[in-house]
Amino acid sequence: MSTMKFCRECNNILYPKEDKERKVLLFACRNCYHQEVAEYSCVYRNEVHHSASERTQVLQDVAADPTLPRTKAVKCSKCNHPEAAFFQAASRGEEGMTLFFVCCNPSCGHRWRES
Repeated sequence: MSTMKFCRECNNILYPKEDKERKVLLFACRNCYHQEVAEYSCVYRNEVHHSASERTQVLQDVAADPTLPRTKAVKCSKCNHPEAAFFQAASRGEEGMTLFFVCCNPSCGHRWRES
């Protein structure tokens, strides 16, 4: 994992740069042109860890997404609201796609699969 690097000459930030001839990753200063070979080939790594509550929140936010289609052909079994947003996604352990519904009632947010 790399950290932010600074130029030894002028203390400005060093940016990743590819040396195509030698096929090596460098860190280069844009001010004084100082360069050094990178110790690791990874420039940036972003690891996202979601808890179960965060995943639930993402699904509840689906109802507020204006780009998703909505239907009035189904009713929420929890609150009887007549509108739901829907989308398709792969289910765990299944090969095909599954149709998911999310109730558009802001106080409900109930979600279910097509049966």
